[in-house]
Amino acid sequence: MSIFSRISMGGLTTAAAFVACAIAAAQTLEAPVDPGAPTEFEAPMEPEAQVDPAAPPLEPDATVAPAAPAAPQRITNPVAEFAGIDKITGRIITFDVYIDETVQFGALQVTPRICYSQPQTEEPKTDSFVEVDEITLDRKIRRIFTGWMFAESPGLNAVEHAVYDVWLKGCKQKSEVPAPDAAKTN
Repeated sequence: MSIFSRISMGGLTTAAAFVACAIAAAQTLEAPVDPGAPTEFEAPMEPEAQVDPAAPPLEPDATVAPAAPAAPQRITNPVAEFAGIDKITGRIITFDVYIDETVQFGALQVTPRICYSQPQTEEPKTDSFVEVDEITLDRKIRRIFTGWMFAESPGLNAVEHAVYDVWLKGCKQKSEVPAPDAAKTN
């Protein structure tokens, strides 16, 4: 009986065959280890230097590398810029939405909760936490998306609806669209 027929029979025979193969492979790959030698994951140990307790403390050495710079802070923006496509007409629209404001695009309601970006000197990383609701034909609101959208990877978490698609284009500090508070006072 060949190994293939045993594997096709399943059950304990298959498991026993795999265990036997794994044990045989482990035994052939192991090499004798010198207990004092460093492993491939350890750096070789240098002999310790003798320190004179009466000696003055050492000054910082100029050859020592400074600490790594802290990661740049994310910029919190008040406006998220989205793009949407109406698949029926083929029209692409770019629209700005203020944080915690809801804007309707077709049958979708888009509400960004936060929009982060990096400083201009850093690699662009723009993301926004967004909630998207659909207004159904019977006028009920149904949540179809809650999560992070990434401007640099628009296909990763874009909202794909039967008629409308929406994705994040970026974050802004200012918008030509009046802020929600300014619109209420007029």
